Amino acid sequence: MNIQTDANMRFHQNSLNLRAQRQEVLASNIANADTPHYKARDMDFKAALSGAVSGRMGGPLALSTTKSRHLEGRGDGMLPAYTLYRNEQQSSVDGNTVHLDTERAAFAENALHYEASVTFINGLLRTMQQAVQGQ
Repeated sequence: MNIQTDANMRFHQNSLNLRAQRQEVLASNIANADTPHYKARDMDFKAALSGAVSGRMGGPLALSTTKSRHLEGRGDGMLPAYTLYRNEQQSSVDGNTVHLDTERAAFAENALHYEASVTFINGLLRTMQQAVQGQ
């Protein structure tokens, strides 16, 4: 594979991985819509993608240890580094900041972008296959 095609595939792989992580965060918001004091979160996708492309994406936030006997934290269930709390749009009596209309719209938009990336990758692979077959 040439360098440009490899870079394109790596970019779209990073994009798909981040879209999947964002979908999990948005699904968590929707699932916790009735949880008292739950704070809605979202991912800064642009910053996360630029970090992933430039190789600065450190994955989930790591726990720091101050003593050698501290146990290392597990990576599962931790928030990605670019996950932020969403600004409150409508105050709630129980302190929950999830606004279902916003979450559903963000979820649908993210799913649409994910599908677009998959379609683009399929087209790129189909073009490469045709080039190899000489069509």
